[in-house]
Amino acid sequence: MRVVQLGDGEPSIAVVGSIHGDEPCGRDGIEAVLSDPPALSQPVKFIVVNEAALAEGERYLETDLNRVFPGDAESDVHEMRLAAALTEELRGCTVLSLHSTQSYDGMFALVDDVTQLARDVCPKLSVDAVVRTKGANEGRLFSVAPSTIEIECGYQGSPEAAANAERVIREFLAALGVTDEAAPVRNESLPVFQLGGPIPKDPATEYEVFVRNFEPVAAGDPVAAADDETVYAEEAFHPVLLSAEGYEDVFGYMGTHVGTLE
Repeated sequence: MRVVQLGDGEPSIAVVGSIHGDEPCGRDGIEAVLSDPPALSQPVKFIVVNEAALAEGERYLETDLNRVFPGDAESDVHEMRLAAALTEELRGCTVLSLHSTQSYDGMFALVDDVTQLARDVCPKLSVDAVVRTKGANEGRLFSVAPSTIEIECGYQGSPEAAANAERVIREFLAALGVTDEAAPVRNESLPVFQLGGPIPKDPATEYEVFVRNFEPVAAGDPVAAADDETVYAEEAFHPVLLSAEGYEDVFGYMGTHVGTLE
């Protein structure tokens, strides 16, 4: 784990990238900002987390880091020790955590809950939607750092995701008022979705999805297929993080549209 601080004093703001080693956009966005840093009115720490998994080009070495917080500093498992170290680094911080997906080419935010932080910051970011994860955060970064905004920056490994990561870091710092860059409202009515249960994916040779993230799906609609077996919607929902290959055992998640962030 690499930690770089800009500014003097004890930071209360942190930018986190590459919790997953197959998501280099976080590292790349952080490095781009560090190579051309904005003037800051208070200190900020930048953390590239799972460097060992990044070097291997793998999501993780032993276990998914974003499922084992708060971790265990004495564990024999790499990601358990890393989770404990990151938990300590982020104590008391407002956090931006950068991710990427195989499901969506734009950017969207995930938050533990729609707090004042989310209301103040998310409309000033270049995101298409906000996903509330409350109730589904066991082992995730939100469980130890609830004042976190996660951003899915685009497709994994794409130059667009790296550019989006740099862009959203600068927007986040401007929205918090720690740079002199403008922080305009970019979306006056962001849709908000509550993250629901998973859509199971059976073992198969080929997978396919038939619906688009955040667009409504009616009960009975075909959602995805594992080889020749089609998965149909048992109830109406909005897909979140839905893709053919993004996860080993689920296609993605069911979401519920719960309002707008105005």
